[in-house]
Amino acid sequence: MERIKEQVVVGKVHGLHARPATIFVQLANKFNSSVKIERGGEIVDGKSIMALLSLGVNAGTKVDLIVEGDDAREAMDDLKKFLEDEDKND
Repeated sequence: MERIKEQVVVGKVHGLHARPATIFVQLANKFNSSVKIERGGEIVDGKSIMALLSLGVNAGTKVDLIVEGDDAREAMDDLKKFLEDEDKND
């Protein structure tokens, strides 16, 4: 089982507020791998909307994305791309 940890700078204009956090959780749940996000020493389940919102991630925030499982590389690539995207609609 593969475990990948990468630092990501959140590019979302408004950070991970309700809408982009919901989309992130939906995307994370498409994968079998576990997904965790770490910010300032706090690690939360990336497949839980409440846990993700509790981190208070704003635009430009550096977080560690930790993915572990059989589809970890694919999950990392998709989730990292989503977090780094500067989508103005979210």
